[in-house]
Amino acid sequence: MLTIALPKGRIAKETLNIFETIFEKKFEFGERKLILEDGNFRFLLVRNQDVPTYIHYQAADIGVVGLDVLKEKSYDLVKLLDMKIGKCKVAIGIKRDEELDFSSKPSFKVATKMVNITRDFFSKRAIPVEIIKLYGSIELAPLVGLADMIVDIVETGETMKQNGLKPALTIMQSSAHLIANKNSFYAKKDEILSLYEKISSVVKE
Repeated sequence: MLTIALPKGRIAKETLNIFETIFEKKFEFGERKLILEDGNFRFLLVRNQDVPTYIHYQAADIGVVGLDVLKEKSYDLVKLLDMKIGKCKVAIGIKRDEELDFSSKPSFKVATKMVNITRDFFSKRAIPVEIIKLYGSIELAPLVGLADMIVDIVETGETMKQNGLKPALTIMQSSAHLIANKNSFYAKKDEILSLYEKISSVVKE
């Protein structure tokens, strides 16, 4: 049996659509159910941020997760395929009436959920920052003086706009990727590659 970790929400729906196309059947989680078993497949519905962890510890063989989450977690996993869904970017956001100028202060406070991506970005540019980890409502931080800027996911930019912010610089582009546990990849190579081929053909259409 192949265990597949899916992120909850929009990407899960789009991913299940791809599986439904491949197998020409409906895959539906019951209300509040987190496990769906069908034939040779077991689907797990987990939080987006937890998908790489399930795969790293081999609780799932393969999974679908955003490239941003993959980079943030930095586990040693097999990256199989860009599924071309769940597209977004990780960007620096600042107040709408400000301009991004890294020479304007000796150091900056940056609020974010994505501590590792943020630290990596600023350290590579030798820009001194204090990173403030938040778990939600990131957009509030610059408005109340908690931070000079934020690093967050941007899809349309509407959330920032509604909160008096604007995306000022893109750090990375992201989309959902099919990933695998290294041991699972060797132990179940034929099954995983067979699924990879099928998904790949649907994604490329």
